[in-house]
Amino acid sequence: MGEKDLVKLCASLDPVMALPVYVFCSLPDFILPDGLAAFCTVRELEGLTAVIEQSDAQRLRLPYTYESRLITLRVHSSLEAVGFIAVISRELAQAGIPCNAIAGYCHDHIFVPVDRAEEAMTLLRGIAAGASLGHTSI
Repeated sequence: MGEKDLVKLCASLDPVMALPVYVFCSLPDFILPDGLAAFCTVRELEGLTAVIEQSDAQRLRLPYTYESRLITLRVHSSLEAVGFIAVISRELAQAGIPCNAIAGYCHDHIFVPVDRAEEAMTLLRGIAAGASLGHTSI
């Protein structure tokens, strides 16, 4: 069972950034190309959104958008936790950093622009440090 307490979640968010650059593709035929390992997919009326490594998109000549880095928040968050992603997105928004969040069974994952990824990591570590010390505006 994942953590629901917002202060505990923030204090132990433990962000880690993946090495690849990820991009978002829209596949209007709803078919993921054979052998393509997507980080995740989302079925929408307009087509299948696939979040994949940029190198795969280029190799397969798939149109894509939003060159981003994946940051996984390694705290085991509950799918029923209230406000966790709101705190994260608020802090990033105040710095002018867009983020796209995806919830997995155990962890939350955010995608931030490549050129702002290190800054985002610094802000996330600051959230954790502040919450650990009780200095947070949650």
